[in-house]
Parts: sequence; structure tokens; C-alpha cells
Amino acid sequence: MRIPKLVIFDCDGVLVDTENLANRRLAEWLSAAGYPASFEYCRKNFSGRSMVSVQKEVEATGVSLGADFVERWNAGLPDLFAHGVEAVPYVTEFIEAVHAAGIAICVASSARVSKMHITLGQTGLLQLFEHALFSSTMVSRGKPFPDLFLHAANTMGFAPADCIVIEDSVAGTLAGIAAGMRVFSYYGDPHSDCDGLTEAGGILFDDMRELAGLVPIHRSDLQASHPAGCLGRPC
Repeated sequence: MRIPKLVIFDCDGVLVDTENLANRRLAEWLSAAGYPASFEYCRKNFSGRSMVSVQKEVEATGVSLGADFVERWNAGLPDLFAHGVEAVPYVTEFIEAVHAAGIAICVASSARVSKMHITLGQTGLLQLFEHALFSSTMVSRGKPFPDLFLHAANTMGFAPADCIVIEDSVAGTLAGIAAGMRVFSYYGDPHSDCDGLTEAGGILFDDMRELAGLVPIHRSDLQASHPAGCLGRPC
């Protein structure tokens, strides 16, 4: 393991706790449109995905979500995230540690930049990342393809091998691995797809307080860094 030069954060589920709110609403919308989907199904299959890709997959089954589905979804986000959005536990401390170590940071999310402004703004994290927010709308293919992470790394001026990705979704983990980056997959949420994250090739962890040593971000942590896997505990 070597110290990275750039840490790329996913947004929802890594920086801010929004996945459950979003997937509950998504399950309601899809079911109402004639595509029966539970919260658990959406959480497992659509987390980390753009609404464009979700609509494409659903409509491939013959169910129409309407030409304005994505626009309606994004229009409802300010209300959905007006209350109850919190930073993922201890992620702020990790971000501060990365900054103190002189390592660059950015966000690369399937969400639009406007949504990131809402959720990161609610938690006070926006000021840390406002200079470097990357959205799947900036590339032709979103996660699980590597395009977004490669675009973020290139724009920030770093080679993929010098970057790491912090993710919580299977799609995002696959995208980071495909980009040639080390991916640390967070499974602190009880609805996380631990098996899927493992199969995707992520280095699993369930507590942000462990991440600085696991990456590592300091030379003193190099000897103590953990091997890939689930830190020796069952996922």
C-alpha cells in the first residue's frame, strides 16, 4: 500500500447519509409507475446509479416512467433533503486528516452538482469540496463504468494509480476498480450489499475512524496498514 495523491469520495452514503431517504422514495415512484420495487430492492440494485441509468433499466422491461422522470426526480430533491440529512459518522474527521496530510480531495458522484450542493450544504461539508465536484452528467457513461473517476483524476491532474476511491455502492466500486484505482468500500449502513462489494473488488471497512490507517495517509501507518478484505471481521 502506498500513500495516495488524490482521494476521490462518492457523495451519497459516503459523505452524507441520503441513500435510505432516496431509495424509499424511488421504490414508491417505481411501484406507482407499474414496476413493483421494494426499498430493499432499490437499495441493492440502484444505489450509486444515476437516475438516467435507472430509467433506462426500468423502461427496458416495458414500463414507462415518462420523458420527464429525471427532471421530476431532481425537482423533488430539495424537499426530500430539506431535513434529516447528516454527515456519515466520523467522515469529517477523516477528511480533515487527509487535508492535514497534504493529500488532494474531490467528489465524484452519480448525482447532479445541484443535488450535491443541497446535501453537502445541509451537513456543512460543501465548503470542503466546492472547488472539486464531479457529476456523472459530465461524462457519457456513469458508474459502473470508469469514465467519471477517470475524468475527475484527469481534471485534478493525477494518474489513476495515484488515486483512491471511497465508495459504498457496488456500481461505484466496480467503476473505481475499472479505472485502475484502489477502492475502499464502506459498509457501515445495515443495508449495504457486503457480498456485492466484496465481489466487486473493494477493500471493505465499516468505520470511518479506521480509514486513515487502512489507506494509509501517513508514512507512519504504512507498516500498520491492514490487508485487503474485511479487516479480519465478518462482513
